[in-house]
Amino acid sequence: MDAQQIVLKTLKDSEAPLKGGEIVEKSGLNKKDVDKAIKQLKVEEKIFSPKRCFYDAK
Repeated sequence: MDAQQIVLKTLKDSEAPLKGGEIVEKSGLNKKDVDKAIKQLKVEEKIFSPKRCFYDAK
């Protein structure tokens, strides 16, 4: 499973939007990989940001 899939699964499993640091804690990935995955998932419109610095799966 690649970083994008892990980040997306982490967001889908969460009941509330998460900050990048919370995704790092829950997924076990390092911050650099999480940031890169978030950026790509936003471009692909698989996740969105309901408020600044928080992310949620569509």
